[in-house]
Amino acid sequence: HSTERSCLLRELHRFESIAIAQEKLEVAPPSPGQLKHVFFHNAVPFVGFGFLDNAIMIAAGTQIELSIGVILGISTMAGAALGNLVSDLAGLGLAGYVEALASRLGLSIPDLTPKQADMWQTRLSAHLGKAIGVTIGCILGMFPLLFFGDEEEKLEEK
Repeated sequence: HSTERSCLLRELHRFESIAIAQEKLEVAPPSPGQLKHVFFHNAVPFVGFGFLDNAIMIAAGTQIELSIGVILGISTMAGAALGNLVSDLAGLGLAGYVEALASRLGLSIPDLTPKQADMWQTRLSAHLGKAIGVTIGCILGMFPLLFFGDEEEKLEEK
């Protein structure tokens, strides 16, 4: 069963950690394939996070500016800041769904020892994956801007 495999894997990692701590086992750095796996394991969920964050922020910020902003007389930047608040709150609620979708896409956890997971190469690969993933997601999440041109022109006419 998967629970038994997970338990066995945890025990093996614990044994390796003890052996490494006692310097009886030397660990090789992660292979390029493992680093690529770490990169994609971190990048894919962050594409989703970036996409949702930017799309919700743009849509909410624009609606806030065009409705509450007109009534209260707040600036465009204040509308954007409130849109960012809505987006951040939505991100808290949607984080689990993004991670679940990423795991459904077959993103398995990279098979690394604890020592390998803590090596600078692995951390660099993970951070690059997150940075590139969120960048791609944010760019894709700009799609609501395609739909707001007419509303801004009508607002300027008024």
